[in-house]
Amino acid sequence: MVPAMSVIKTEHLTKKYKQLVAVDDISLEIEEGECFGLLGPNGAGKTTLIKMITAVSPPTAGEMWIQGKSLKHFARQAKAVLGVVPQMDNLDPDLSVLQNLLTFARYFDIPRDEASRRSREVLKLFELEGKQNSQIRELSGGMKRRLLLARGLLNHPRILVLDEPTIGLDPQAKYLVWHKLAELKSQGVTEFLCTQNMEEATTLCDRVAIMHQGKILSLDKPQELIYRYVGREVIEVEVSPEERGRAIAELQSRQLDFEDAVSRIYVFHVDGDKLVQGIASSPDKLKRRPATLEDVFFRLTGRSLIE
Repeated sequence: MVPAMSVIKTEHLTKKYKQLVAVDDISLEIEEGECFGLLGPNGAGKTTLIKMITAVSPPTAGEMWIQGKSLKHFARQAKAVLGVVPQMDNLDPDLSVLQNLLTFARYFDIPRDEASRRSREVLKLFELEGKQNSQIRELSGGMKRRLLLARGLLNHPRILVLDEPTIGLDPQAKYLVWHKLAELKSQGVTEFLCTQNMEEATTLCDRVAIMHQGKILSLDKPQELIYRYVGREVIEVEVSPEERGRAIAELQSRQLDFEDAVSRIYVFHVDGDKLVQGIASSPDKLKRRPATLEDVFFRLTGRSLIE
């Protein structure tokens, strides 16, 4: 039995491509009206998970429900309540901006007059009303991104699935999108947000899950994750190659929680400077700053690139 408040639920969801396990036994419950964030490095399995939740790619194993309906048996009904903003641009280059929206509206059997009204409405929402007759090739990358967001709202979705919605946007466009997403959430729209932007996740999300190599490593409110894994503040210690060994030995002897990043050491769960005095060769090589979700991300997934 699926809880009434879970609008997206997965149980033991798994996706395999031959020997590669892209999504590994993931169970999630996303509540109605929340913005749920999915964070992870490239190759973590985020987009694969989104493709399964939006019924684009079938799972190898496991079950999914959208608003209490099994995606295996009611995929068409589930898609009707979903708005999807993909990471990759899949706009039709042979159609104008408005034609792209009107054509997309046919998938939801929206009457022509209503589709026209909604199209102009979402173009205005993302400040694209002056571009409705423009060809796709005439749009900037940021405009295309906003058009994809506008298109995702055409069917008045109750659940909005967003894969890197602000990638490539300039700061002004990014904040416009953040504002619109916050407005939609206040109107009861549930948002499933896949992002690599830690500030975006912290600003928009009620809860976030950190995903790595197909698995969910941790899931909680952003601030709770920060307090649990990092503390309220981080102290950065700049060290030379000659100082590094001594500094690490000293931190270990003081039983401090730290991460060695070669030229810089990050010290966590420290309430005062006194505990780290003498670690660096001079006070100006110690930097205190507020802890962030990015610190949590690196602690859980590492700092090395994974191909």
